Amino acid sequence: MSFASFTLHPDLLRAVDALGFTVPTPIQRDAIPPALTGRDVLACAMTGSGKTAAFILPILERLLAKPRGVTRALVVTPTRELAAQIDEHRRLFARFVRIGGAAVFGGVAMGPQETAFRRGADVLVATPGRLLDHLQYPYARLSDIEVLVLDEADRMLDMGFLPDVRRIVSALPRRPRQTLLFSATLPPTIVTLAREMLHDPVSINVERAAAPATGITHTAWPVPSELKLPLMVELLGQPGVRNVLAFTRTKHRANRLAEGLERHGVAAERIHGNRSQAQRTAALAGFKNGTFQVLVATDVAARGIDITGLSHVLNFDVPHLAEDYIHRVGRTARAEAVGDAFTLVSPDEETDFRMIERAVGTSIPRKRLSGFDYGARAPQRFEVPVAERIAAIRKQKAEERARARQNAERRAAHHRALVR
Repeated sequence: MSFASFTLHPDLLRAVDALGFTVPTPIQRDAIPPALTGRDVLACAMTGSGKTAAFILPILERLLAKPRGVTRALVVTPTRELAAQIDEHRRLFARFVRIGGAAVFGGVAMGPQETAFRRGADVLVATPGRLLDHLQYPYARLSDIEVLVLDEADRMLDMGFLPDVRRIVSALPRRPRQTLLFSATLPPTIVTLAREMLHDPVSINVERAAAPATGITHTAWPVPSELKLPLMVELLGQPGVRNVLAFTRTKHRANRLAEGLERHGVAAERIHGNRSQAQRTAALAGFKNGTFQVLVATDVAARGIDITGLSHVLNFDVPHLAEDYIHRVGRTARAEAVGDAFTLVSPDEETDFRMIERAVGTSIPRKRLSGFDYGARAPQRFEVPVAERIAAIRKQKAEERARARQNAERRAAHHRALVR
């Protein structure tokens, strides 16, 4: 089966061919035909399955015959990175047709986004919070929306966006409207949401348990917690390890890991919620162009990073949930390619890791790196405990206040001396 078997406009097929896409992925094969006919779709689609094309191509086909200057399609997605990624895919697929769009997300100025609303961008890709910011104003008109896509719906719910999603949907015309809901997992809240929003949907993979992409080779590296950084540095020097997306449990640990890698001579950057949008964009761009060998991320970015040719995903910290493991490792082996997933497992993480193995239905092989000293003492602690960090901050502030008082007293004494 090829993309030519779909009833797509020749200019869309031309763009598909220019991107090097030949055979549709399973989710594209199953979702594109009903979406082209206007049916609602409920799809369980894993990270890296190629689902963006599964909804963007039918949207573009639908809009080809429509007048420009009216926003007719809205894609709602949980993260800034994913919104930017989807809008970039929209631009690439629409390269030979006159269908415009815009990404609407926080961390950047609202002015250009307001302009996109006012000009009637054909396709808007938005995060819930920033979209609601715009909907407070008269210029943000969504009364002509014909297609609504909820992408990564389970992640939006995990991030607390369900009330925002309901508010957005209430601002849209009810019918006729085509709704496409894509989710990597289908917890009860998603099933309930689908019943509320979708009309007689075509269901795809809804009975399938969540599982990683098939082209991933999984390896666990048991190691004491304090030796994770030295072992990771050694693994980065192994043959075939070209570029690595590494995941940590917290933003603080992401900072510490990036800094630790840099001390060992590894070009690394980090991306997480405390970084500005400019910093996140620069980090991602530097990773894509090869400036950085390692990009350290928290789970907030797990579903928003699309790297062509990513050789390895590395779990510096074992995630607590199997779903998070699946989405992390899905950054490699995208769209039926191949890739490697490394997980550094400390003794106190073994329980969580065994739960992941049970959830994905496979035993992940454990390996030891030849020549690595597993009995060595770490040169320094990787992470300072929270209580110690707070105590250090308080001490620093107390010292700053003491210095300020001393300076004030000296200035007052000097002033009194001048007056005399």
